Amino acid sequence: MSDIIRRNSKKVKVGNTFIGGDSPILVQSMLNIPSTDIEGSVEQAKALAAAGCQIIRFAIPNEQALDLIEPIKNAVDVPLVADIHFDYRLALGAAERGIDKIRINPGNIGDESRVKAVADACKLRGLPIRIGVNSGSLEKEILAKHGSPTPQAMVESALYHASLLEKFDFDDIVISIKSSNVPTMIAAYELAAEQCNYPLHLGVTEAGTERMGIIKSAVGIGSLLTKGIGDTIRVEVFAAFDILKAIGLKNDCPYLISCPTCGRTRIDLISLAKQVEERLRNCKKPIKVAVMGCIVNGPGEAKEADIGIAGGDGNGLIFKKGEILRKVPEADLLDELMKEIDKL
Repeated sequence: MSDIIRRNSKKVKVGNTFIGGDSPILVQSMLNIPSTDIEGSVEQAKALAAAGCQIIRFAIPNEQALDLIEPIKNAVDVPLVADIHFDYRLALGAAERGIDKIRINPGNIGDESRVKAVADACKLRGLPIRIGVNSGSLEKEILAKHGSPTPQAMVESALYHASLLEKFDFDDIVISIKSSNVPTMIAAYELAAEQCNYPLHLGVTEAGTERMGIIKSAVGIGSLLTKGIGDTIRVEVFAAFDILKAIGLKNDCPYLISCPTCGRTRIDLISLAKQVEERLRNCKKPIKVAVMGCIVNGPGEAKEADIGIAGGDGNGLIFKKGEILRKVPEADLLDELMKEIDKL
């Protein structure tokens, strides 16, 4: 269990779940299929839901894209978010079609009558609105005031957009303040956490290649979560759950530990650890599983593990809480480990 004390944020209903308050931190992702490809979008949404994604967002760039909502909603039991930029009519259309949440910046959609129309439509149906600010989308006035997209500038922009909704008695709001610069992103969310009680959606924008993107997201998102800041997160789904597991905020699944290997290692430990990780993908047991490369030190070093294996030279050990259960041939290590996990 984690001893992290989470920030006390407003609780907002989205579809069949909640964001903020005492709700679990939710993992989000976004479809990247062209909005014209309904079948492909449905299949990707189903794949995300199967991987454990808890909120799915997709772009609504035009009126035709509203046709995505119904088939995706019929295919997955996951709250859906319509990503809308400048056309308030698309927000109204998405609300009418049964979307669960709207992502829009009120300051970008025109005069107050349009903001009120969106706020009223969402209030009528109990839909929250996410305000999404990033370092490349700041208002000219705010940018001129601060000189660059500083954390203070981004928070000021987010709260400005929120104030436009608050004017019409709407406060089911979620805020995201993303930057491609990790220290800037961290500082912005820390400021936002101090200045409002809205739930915060964490993410690093334009994070780069898959490898660097995951590293930057883990540093930025993970740093904030350890301080109790963050109610939803956006990063590759399995990486998101690994971040939550690493800091003790997800305990309904196995936690895998593995040694980094050294000159004593006589088995293909890295491949074995990956196989164990894959076999545990759908396991819901809150256990710690160890994959160690040395039968001499492995069981002792991983004595906190509920169950584990340690490789030797052609053979390996199955151990439990540091105590050796038995020796088995290397070829049987994985299957024997899974048998023991099934018993737990």
